[in-house]
Amino acid sequence: MPEKDKIKKVPRQFQRALWSYDIDKMNFKEDKREIITQVLNYGNWEDLKLLYKLYSEKEIKNVIKNPRRGVWFEKVLNFWTTIFEIKLPKKVWDKAIMNIYP
Repeated sequence: MPEKDKIKKVPRQFQRALWSYDIDKMNFKEDKREIITQVLNYGNWEDLKLLYKLYSEKEIKNVIKNPRRGVWFEKVLNFWTTIFEIKLPKKVWDKAIMNIYP
């Protein structure tokens, strides 16, 4: 049985990346977009390795191709779009980037 089929709760290891969330109330499948986004933005190498065990590359790429508005660090989104050779329209890119000085 694949590891992701055994998981029902969000792993405690992801708490550092999901620092503003109560992970006990999160759903591994329903909240995958938020989990993937936050781990890519805030996670460390160990978090990334676990993320790849729990979600498919297709699921991860889909989150990057359809970024949530205003939650991505520019350097992080640039890194992942470069790694996966994803071209985002400028309008989508601009909306995805976190702006702490609106």
